[in-house]
Amino acid sequence: MRKRIVFIVFIGISQILKAQTPLKLWYKQPSGNTWENAMPIGNGRLGAMIYGNVEQEIIQLNEHTVWSGSPNRNDNPLALEKLAEIRKLIFEGNHKEAEKLANQAIISKTSHGQKFEPVGNLNLVFAGQENYKNYYRELDIERAISKTTYQVGDVTYTREAFASLADRVIIMKISANKAGNVSFNANISSPQKRKTIATTPNKDLTLSGITSDHETVKGMVAFKGISRIKLEGGSLQSTDTSLVVKGANSAIIFISIATNFNNYQDLSGDENKRANDYLNNAFAKTYTTLLSSHILAYQKLFNRVKIDLGETDAAKLPTDERLRNFRNINDPQMVALYYQFGRYLLISSSQPGGQPANLQGIWNNRINPPWDSKYTININAEMNYWPAEKTNLSELHEPFLKMVKELSITGQKTAKDMYGARGWMAHHNTDIWRATGAIDGAFWGMWTAGGGWVSQHLWEHYLYTGDKAFLASAYPALRGAAQFYADFLVPHPNKNNWLVVNPGNSPENAPAAHDGSSLDAGVTMDNQIVFDVFNKAISAAEILKIDANFVDSLKKLRAKLPPMHIGQHNQLQEWLDDIDDPNDTHRHISHLYGLYPSNQISAYRTPELFEASKNSLIYRGDVSTGWSMGWKVNWWAKLQDGNHAYQLIQNQLTPISGERGAGGTYNNLFDAHPPFQIDGNFGCTSGITEMLMQSSDGAVHLLPALPDVWPTGKIAGLKAIGGFEIVEMQWKDAKLVKLVIKSNLGGNLRLRTPNDLKLTNGLKLVAAKGENPNPFYRIDETAKPIISEKANIKIPSLKATKLYDISTKKGQIIVLTY
Repeated sequence: MRKRIVFIVFIGISQILKAQTPLKLWYKQPSGNTWENAMPIGNGRLGAMIYGNVEQEIIQLNEHTVWSGSPNRNDNPLALEKLAEIRKLIFEGNHKEAEKLANQAIISKTSHGQKFEPVGNLNLVFAGQENYKNYYRELDIERAISKTTYQVGDVTYTREAFASLADRVIIMKISANKAGNVSFNANISSPQKRKTIATTPNKDLTLSGITSDHETVKGMVAFKGISRIKLEGGSLQSTDTSLVVKGANSAIIFISIATNFNNYQDLSGDENKRANDYLNNAFAKTYTTLLSSHILAYQKLFNRVKIDLGETDAAKLPTDERLRNFRNINDPQMVALYYQFGRYLLISSSQPGGQPANLQGIWNNRINPPWDSKYTININAEMNYWPAEKTNLSELHEPFLKMVKELSITGQKTAKDMYGARGWMAHHNTDIWRATGAIDGAFWGMWTAGGGWVSQHLWEHYLYTGDKAFLASAYPALRGAAQFYADFLVPHPNKNNWLVVNPGNSPENAPAAHDGSSLDAGVTMDNQIVFDVFNKAISAAEILKIDANFVDSLKKLRAKLPPMHIGQHNQLQEWLDDIDDPNDTHRHISHLYGLYPSNQISAYRTPELFEASKNSLIYRGDVSTGWSMGWKVNWWAKLQDGNHAYQLIQNQLTPISGERGAGGTYNNLFDAHPPFQIDGNFGCTSGITEMLMQSSDGAVHLLPALPDVWPTGKIAGLKAIGGFEIVEMQWKDAKLVKLVIKSNLGGNLRLRTPNDLKLTNGLKLVAAKGENPNPFYRIDETAKPIISEKANIKIPSLKATKLYDISTKKGQIIVLTY
């Protein structure tokens, strides 16, 4: 053991913790025609679903910039003229009339957002293989490779597929254990209307096209897909629209796709040259080289985090059987698999220089996908990136952070033209063209906090990395988000003249007291987001030592924001008025934003708000859509109730039942809203992390919400605010027994632990006192809540913890034991 620790200190990376069972999704049967049974692979630019069918294999293909439409705006020019009237109606209590007027004046009259579209399918037809046996398929998420094997007669066939992170192409190798037995026909199908399918003289199979027109916006994304086959033995022939392989020992299929998309304003790229260049570069390499370089690039990211929660015999079953059984048996390795599957999906769908993971990541087979597979920024797009920093994938945050910076440009015109405000804003949805107008109707779209929420990710990236150069580049977006609210807030004539967002709403929910209208002034979530926007702009400016006058103005405005309210049912109020219905089980519980992902509500600093949040969550219940259950895992973790958080994981890892409003998980472990939305996968991975480590409340809190079913375990590689890395954490009987932490930035390490720890040199740790002096752990004080006279709020009873301070230097590794 001593040698092991020395090795960690020397190389400064996470110790590898190896679970007994490989991290694989595996099945005894093909996908058939069910997309949600297929295996996802991706490299952030290309995505594919591998069906694993024997006779008619399907490789369903996506490329990250294949979207309908072209550069456009969707602002409503009537907004500013009607804004004062809408505000007056809301202040007077005429919420439904205000909603009707907002539908006319605020909601877009042009595009309601463009669609993420599929490229098509590469179909492989294998004749005479209907009588197969010993079928098996898997997705190895430790190597990012899909594999299918089966036997026909005395011949064993193997197909391996991966989306190369190193070479920007998709590759499938088809082989047989006896020479001359690989024969198939390859053809392309596509739901795209404007397309051309052909073969070239050198036997490439090509798909060229232009994406769809949609909602008054002309489709102008030109795409090119090329499939090329490299044979060992046998022959390759072509027809006008297909390739025919006969009698080969093996065949390697290369798939390259590219578009003319340069950025949200520029479609001047050469899709043909790009697709050919990617293909030619990869085709010149051996399969062994391609495979090894892909695995190396992938594992550089994936291997940073290892998790072991224990294992039972349940881990020996196929994945679909484990999913059916999970609620009724103890299968901790399934949780570890699902956790790492979330990280696999983020690596596969979000790479630097690419587009952010959308509502379905990078996987979509429909020309008209649910909700257009856009970026819904009243929760879903943000949830996609909750795991990025804390699960040691900071680089993968880049596409989303870049989108935020681009929205801070396009959103300036929206802020000015629609609301007469400086800075920038976005409503509840956007797309690849970075549209910032209000869409879908006032009930959903009359929400001005999209820009405010997404801008918080810029600050989060700084907190974890300490990158001041990045903070300086992000500051204009942080400042602009604050500028918008500085101009948009108005005094509430009936509520102490507090400065409020009007019009606003609490996403997608509407109280009966407002006649079913979602519009209101000063709703809790709006207040919380404005509070965060002001605080982050103030903190960033002070760190960068700029903008002192602006900082002073924001502090004065911040003091006039409404405090949170605790209502007559002992709940955290969703609205300024005490009108919450304890029988409301709506999937959005947006007023708990202050609990997570924000840190305004704390077990230790704001106990009344903490307890009220718990009551609100209990009222809403556990049964919900997939993404909502993912958010609830995080909330229960923040509430330090590991058993309840685990109950939500059980709900999440349940096959969808068809019960109204109930989500779950598909056989391929995709989250079921239903239909498929990837945010639930990412949300649950984040929530499991929060159960084991939190760092948003002034300390690195270890095992804050450990459920009874994980009494013993270990994890390596998690990242905490301030650049601290959990090199190794082991626990037994719910007590920490070993902890190794690397300080990447230096500074005070404040630890909150469930039991006493000591340094390996035998020295006792120093008990923490006062505020954490580490500037990354600065806490913005939450205003005292206003509590209803009818409420009987209790102070929460918390588990005893130890709180230590350890002074660290940059690069230092701290080793502690029980």
